[in-house]
Amino acid sequence: MSDFEFFLYLLPLVITLSWMLNLFKPKKPSLNLPPGKMGLPFIGETMGYLKPYTATTIGLFMEQHISRFGKIYKSHLFGEPTIVSADQGLNRYILQNEGRLFECSYPKSIGGILGKWSMLVLVGDMHRDMRNISLNFLCNGRLKTHLIKEVEKHTLFVLNSWKENSSFSAQDEAKKFTFNLMAKHIMSLDPGEQETEQLKKEYITFMKGVISPPLNFPGTPYRRALKSRSTILKFIEGKMNERLEKMKNDGNESMNDDDLLGWVLKHSNLSTEQILDLILSLLFAGHETSSVSIALAIFFLQDSPAVLQQLREEHLSISRVKQESAEKDLNWEDYKKMEFTQCVITETLRLGNVVRFLHRKAVKHVRYKGYDIPCGWKVLPVISAAHLDASLFDQPHLFNPWRWQPQVCPPLYFFCDSRILCYSDTSL
Repeated sequence: MSDFEFFLYLLPLVITLSWMLNLFKPKKPSLNLPPGKMGLPFIGETMGYLKPYTATTIGLFMEQHISRFGKIYKSHLFGEPTIVSADQGLNRYILQNEGRLFECSYPKSIGGILGKWSMLVLVGDMHRDMRNISLNFLCNGRLKTHLIKEVEKHTLFVLNSWKENSSFSAQDEAKKFTFNLMAKHIMSLDPGEQETEQLKKEYITFMKGVISPPLNFPGTPYRRALKSRSTILKFIEGKMNERLEKMKNDGNESMNDDDLLGWVLKHSNLSTEQILDLILSLLFAGHETSSVSIALAIFFLQDSPAVLQQLREEHLSISRVKQESAEKDLNWEDYKKMEFTQCVITETLRLGNVVRFLHRKAVKHVRYKGYDIPCGWKVLPVISAAHLDASLFDQPHLFNPWRWQPQVCPPLYFFCDSRILCYSDTSL
């Protein structure tokens, strides 16, 4: 029998055996995915999802999809199959189960520009360790003794720079204030100094690239941002080497840990690359979210005279008490008296939606309200959808700080990405 004849003899047997194995093979249960559509090949619905819209809305894309598919729907965003959640319960469930069922999953371009050791992209034990280092530096005692004084100092620095009867950009002034404050607490840089202003210039270029398409070609904002990132890291490394040289010559006790750089060098075993990415990621997180929040607060207050009046009365009351006691500088007790101020801040975060959505990924198969979230799929909790949900907040598009006063305060919901910023009281 030739080889060809032998092959023809075995072929029916192989086909029959393969068919039988496939027939009796256990079939995977079909997934009950949320309704939705996947959009165009490769780009999916990303362009529509990222179309600009005002901070006090969820945008036309979300409105149309929620109306058509409900608060939980599937799509294809950022190059991956995605579950989008405008459901407050699922959003809470996702963040409460981070590290167990879900993990951070920002686009690779974010890690490429912020650094692989940035807290925004780290997961697991390394993220926990980096976060603990930052929280230990910002302990309660340090907030009471250092931060409040520095906030007042840098506020006065910006206010005193304004000329009488002149106009200014609230957003630019807010960015100036927050950058100076962060630069002081991170590396003890003083406002107005040449090196501080040069670092600020490089940081502005860097930020334009972070929010731009990741096109690494000459002349693009992303390419310029990568160049500025390199310049910023060289500056930070230079400051770090100065501290290490001083510690080498004068001993470990000579290391000043009043700023984050000194604290990390003195109290951690992080590598140079880890320290550089940590410093840059905290500068990014603290500067961007705070400056936008301040600018939004000014924007809301200009159309809310009653809110502005009560806010002014609260601060004038604190000022009168300090004058009577011959005190000058703000302290922790003054801060605790600013109860209505905190309501204004909380309402600004709710209505302004500084962080509109988060990037997460399912690391296990998850079932929620009858829907399947497959392992490996991207998950986007849309925080702004809960903030503007009429079933959760009365007149959600109205700027109303009184809704947060203790006697009427609704349950607290998530305001920001908990990987870097603080949680609200009931987040976890």
